[in-house]
Amino acid sequence: MHRKGRRYAFWLYEILCWTLLCLALSASAQAPGAQRRVPILVYHRFGPVAADSMTVRTETFEAHLRMLSAQGYHIVPLADVVKWIEGGPDSLPAKAVAITADDGHRSVFEVMMPIVLRERIPVTLFIYPSAISNASYALTWDQLRALKRTGLFEIQSHSYWHPNFNTERKRLAPAAFRALAHGQLRRARERLEQELGGSVRWLAWPFGIYDQELMEIAETEGVEAAFSLEGRPAAASSPRLALPRYLMVDACDDRCLGRLLGDIATQSASSGPRNRSVQGAARRAAPSPNR
Repeated sequence: MHRKGRRYAFWLYEILCWTLLCLALSASAQAPGAQRRVPILVYHRFGPVAADSMTVRTETFEAHLRMLSAQGYHIVPLADVVKWIEGGPDSLPAKAVAITADDGHRSVFEVMMPIVLRERIPVTLFIYPSAISNASYALTWDQLRALKRTGLFEIQSHSYWHPNFNTERKRLAPAAFRALAHGQLRRARERLEQELGGSVRWLAWPFGIYDQELMEIAETEGVEAAFSLEGRPAAASSPRLALPRYLMVDACDDRCLGRLLGDIATQSASSGPRNRSVQGAARRAAPSPNR
């Protein structure tokens, strides 16, 4: 073959090799699980009517569960999601979803527990202990123990009395603020472990508020995973101490939730602004923990 022809053939071969390599890398990046994103839902309280911004009607919650089942979603323990985030084996099923509930409202025992027992779904509760067996709206320690005995409820920390860390930082000197934050995380962990047994190593940030300093404090207090309210799915790249969750409000019915999850599954941004506005409105409406 003429020298020029050989150079041309080699050039074509090189292009072909690079093309095949790029295709292989692209296929690898799009392989099942490579871009997995897992939505974590957070509820607060339940009732026959949406008496306030954080109450989800019982019929709305049940409609959510029916939609998840009908659309082939699998409700998984939050522990499985955390293990995956921490770099463990990806044993999550396709279309995995995790469910959490914050604060410790008595409706978790009165309304949510019977549904959870019927459907046999795992739930993680994030509790601030100062309210338990104290505030009229809150669970009792005996109710929390009963929830834990079902084997379907994991119980973790929501700080000790649910402070607004932004407000406290403005009010306190830096050293006093750090002492407050350390105390909130330590006292919550110690009280929950004392009353319920087991190990408390996860935290839901009160009001979803966190920053680098708070994450460093959480790390020193032994927190292994912490959760925010940022309205996007968790991914393998999500920060371990600021894992995002979707705040569920009654205005987001089963069709709304279906669209939200559908957007995640297809990685479509077409309805992103709407989902973000729902999450933002819910966070702005979030009341003081003193219900």
